[in-house]
Amino acid sequence: MDWLQNSAWQYVAEVLRPEDLPMLAAHALVDGHDSPALRELAGLPRRSDAAEVRELYVQALSELDVPLPDEETAGRLLLVSLAFGLAQGELSPREVGDGLSMTVTARTEEETQFLSVAAEYSEWIEPDDLPAWERELQAAAQSLVASTDLGPGLCVSASRHD
Repeated sequence: MDWLQNSAWQYVAEVLRPEDLPMLAAHALVDGHDSPALRELAGLPRRSDAAEVRELYVQALSELDVPLPDEETAGRLLLVSLAFGLAQGELSPREVGDGLSMTVTARTEEETQFLSVAAEYSEWIEPDDLPAWERELQAAAQSLVASTDLGPGLCVSASRHD
């Protein structure tokens, strides 16, 4: 999945912060993407008005023919990206638990299981219960990774453009 498309689902899933969007736009320009809104967004300071930044980002994606997914799709992509991140050792179990930034609707049995286990994490989980939770989360992540058709090209950080 193209990193700019990756940023679109992350935006909808509320993984990207508005203050990160001008730098993302600058990277897009360097990578050869170009549009009037993208250039304007890239020129904004990091602490610009969040509403203006969001508006320019959405406009830039439209100008570049990069669709914004619906919330359900963005949520499913978030789940899969967290599962891949954990399975590939890029995320810790705690980061997965903390990474659920939106309400997610799971569609498959594997998504439901992964979401259910990930949602059990809290900072008040008993230390004795943590290893079992981590093993269960790892197993659910492996199952989701093996069953999904949403792909390994997802990453939680849009600043990586692989």
